[in-house]
Amino acid sequence: MSNMRELPVLETTSAVPCCAPLVREPLTAPDSERLAAMFKALGDPVRLRLFSMVASHEGGEACVCDIQDVGVSQPTVSHHLKKLREAGLVTSERRGSWVFYKVVPEAMAALAGLLGQKG
Repeated sequence: MSNMRELPVLETTSAVPCCAPLVREPLTAPDSERLAAMFKALGDPVRLRLFSMVASHEGGEACVCDIQDVGVSQPTVSHHLKKLREAGLVTSERRGSWVFYKVVPEAMAALAGLLGQKG
């Protein structure tokens, strides 16, 4: 009997570029809530490292088997990747027994745009 199981499909908020840089105008309440969830997810060193590993992986996606060596147990890696998915920072797709992760480009653009300079 295998202890492998299907991952549940998680609904994530669509991450789209939302707002002007902070130096140009204040955030709206909904934008600040959405972006705060992203920054909160990235506020953990393990999650930030996993996000970086996915973002910089060749081909734009990474198998969990290639990014799980971050100094914590496999269940903890899964927990952190779930938090990144829930924040709308990454998507995942199961292929056989492995899960592949991709950074959501719109989330990256939203974070970069928010911290951008006055144009």
